Amino acid sequence: MTVLIGAIEAGGTKFVCGIGNDRGEILERASFPTETPDVTLERTLEFFRGRNVEAIGIGSFGPIDVNPDSPTYGHVTTTPKPGWKDFDFLGTMKREIPVPYGWDTDVNAAALGEARWGAARGLSNCLYYTVGTGVGVGVLVEGRLVHGLVHPEGGHVPVRRHPEDAFGGNCPYHGGDCLEGMAAGPAIERRWGMKGHLLPPDHKGWVFEAHYLAQAVASAILLLSPQKVILGGGVMKQMHLFPMIRREVQRLLNGYVQAKEILERIDDYIVPPGLGDNAGLAGALALGIEALGRRTG
Repeated sequence: MTVLIGAIEAGGTKFVCGIGNDRGEILERASFPTETPDVTLERTLEFFRGRNVEAIGIGSFGPIDVNPDSPTYGHVTTTPKPGWKDFDFLGTMKREIPVPYGWDTDVNAAALGEARWGAARGLSNCLYYTVGTGVGVGVLVEGRLVHGLVHPEGGHVPVRRHPEDAFGGNCPYHGGDCLEGMAAGPAIERRWGMKGHLLPPDHKGWVFEAHYLAQAVASAILLLSPQKVILGGGVMKQMHLFPMIRREVQRLLNGYVQAKEILERIDDYIVPPGLGDNAGLAGALALGIEALGRRTG
């Protein structure tokens, strides 16, 4: 008998809901814009009602509370998205559909999905960056998603400005001093007056983009020693960025990390998602599978 698992990729721009099985196959999906919590959650609940799912995994935009011992566990916390600040996302779902839940950030979910079924399949350590409306980082270490004081916020690591880049930054917290403020999609659009996908491949903007993303990736390699670095999100659909970032990472590391993956096989080390646009939804499915396993294990 097929076990059905629900999955929610809760993004700041759109929600993607799906139903899959314990083999990681997505059987059905629907997407709709992220509006206010009452409107968005009603559409989400409508999708799952009567579907008899055994568990649901949620990979959510953040920041979120991922500490099970916290009184605000399951809440979206300090997001600027209207209506979502301090919203009890997980609790609302549980009250309406009382099944086991997996709960994590959307990027941590994507990292888990890629480790189960995608570009990092079979590996116990990987990083997943999403570069789009914002920049987020999911971290899998020794087969476990990383939490701690809160959850990884690698989109806000400090970066050194490119010497030719006069843009002041787009982060409301850090201006131009962090990765998201300089490299997310809205930063590209504000800097050049057009969306990134409209810039030609030889535009100077991509030199800047590789400069900032490579700094973050090189630092993460030194700190976490991942076995694979996966770069996803809308900005990374510009495939000409990958060789630029790889070269810059090698330049920054300058031979210090003596690993063939970086020195000789970097094309297979810093890669796009193996699951493509399904990474987040597949990761949420993996969270649901894990939640069901905790109940039945």
